[in-house]
Amino acid sequence: MAVKSPGLTPLHEHSLKVILDNQNEGGGYLACPVMPDYQFSWFRDGAFIAYALTVDGTLNPIPHAVGRNAQWDSADRFHRWCARMINSRAAAIERTIARAANGEPLVLADTLNARYQLHGDPGPDDWPEFQLDGPAIWLWSLTKYVDVCRVRPLPLEWEQAVELTARYLAAIWQSPCNDCWEERGTEVHVSTLAAIFAGLNAAEYLVPRLNFSAVKDAIQKFIFAQGITPGYELAKAVGLDMVDANLLLAALPDFGLLKPDDPLMQRTIARIERDLLAQGHGVHRHRADTYYGGGAWVLLGLWLAWYYTQIGQPERAQEILGWAEAHADADGNLPEQVKDVMFAPDFYEPWVQKRGEIAQPLLWTHAKYLLVRNALAT
Repeated sequence: MAVKSPGLTPLHEHSLKVILDNQNEGGGYLACPVMPDYQFSWFRDGAFIAYALTVDGTLNPIPHAVGRNAQWDSADRFHRWCARMINSRAAAIERTIARAANGEPLVLADTLNARYQLHGDPGPDDWPEFQLDGPAIWLWSLTKYVDVCRVRPLPLEWEQAVELTARYLAAIWQSPCNDCWEERGTEVHVSTLAAIFAGLNAAEYLVPRLNFSAVKDAIQKFIFAQGITPGYELAKAVGLDMVDANLLLAALPDFGLLKPDDPLMQRTIARIERDLLAQGHGVHRHRADTYYGGGAWVLLGLWLAWYYTQIGQPERAQEILGWAEAHADADGNLPEQVKDVMFAPDFYEPWVQKRGEIAQPLLWTHAKYLLVRNALAT
């Protein structure tokens, strides 16, 4: 769709266009329209996209023929899609909750899928589908939309999906699962636990009769007992002395596990900067990364910049924003990552042969760009 608004930069306008043009009819967002493996909709990517659109619609509303503005209408369609995907799996999710209560093992066929096809069918089976951070981040994202757009009372199908998702997360929060990079499925990831904590906080806010205090307390105690490195940073996963840039999930605004200026968060960020911040301001995922050579991610650079805006360091955020803008292609498309600097360059070409070129545009990157632009403007 055409996106024009006075005062917006061309890249801001293009970011909106990329996102709005790649929302499918059902409401999910394609992660990337040109990479076959990414032509699916994820809870996680979409939740950040919808959050960014909710904020952007407040500051830079784009007129829309059928609703309040294009950004809020798009976010509304995504949240309806999430509720529909979750409620359609209600029977399976209830079986998972019951098994957990009885101390029985998980049955993966009864868990939520991570990615979905155009019309809402689960993605192909040859994928690490069991991921708990995505539905948790959706709950967090929904609170922003509900507040900004004054959606009270919640539509019944939203309330049902919120309660079902929160009970599901509370039942199996300690289960090993794939991290947000869809890797290392036998580990318990601190970023995932942080996402679940924020999601349960959000669920209580959205449906005040819910109370997950005991579970949240257990998650905190577990993290502080088993999810801390010897240097007193949040660990990538239980038992690992390493960090991952996805630990930025611990400081999600409003409902996060830690405040952005919490000393533990500050120590974690300091190690991320030391171990993962690349020259020129891209951010690697983790030290063991070999995906596309373990390059520096534009997405993660912008996420770190968003964190800087929350702790009163706009100059550092602006510096990273400029680096990201320089990596847009001639059409304004922002990539997932770049190959300027890599941890494991020998792995770059094998990934290209397997999956094609690095995803560009990546809608999640464009969403982070909107978040940083708007944070610096307010």
